[in-house]
Amino acid sequence: MAEGVFDHELDSRLVREFLDDPRHHLAVAILDGVVVGMASALHYVHPDKPAELWINEVGVTESARGRGFGRLLVQALLDHGQFLECRAAWVLTEPGNEAAKALYGGRGGTPEAARLFSWRLDEPPQP
Repeated sequence: MAEGVFDHELDSRLVREFLDDPRHHLAVAILDGVVVGMASALHYVHPDKPAELWINEVGVTESARGRGFGRLLVQALLDHGQFLECRAAWVLTEPGNEAAKALYGGRGGTPEAARLFSWRLDEPPQP
């Protein structure tokens, strides 16, 4: 695992809890046998609304940034959300995180507010 992929050191108990929950999803980018990026998501259900995918975090180690790993990770989660028949996906970011905003917008995310990007997964992509 490359440094900086996750915010903190992994805790094996929390890793197991995350992986044992079928509503948690994790995509990883591996370069030369080392995890250089990750994106995590939660398959969110509610009693009166169709399922959605909440993209929780996207992290790529500094030395691997700018090489398309973030785009691939986000797209992997969006594709998985469609497979799960989620109606939409959404992610929050810090208002000043221009790299994240460019990433989400570049993957077709619609800016909904200063911090929110969303995708419709139940409709064909717009040209």
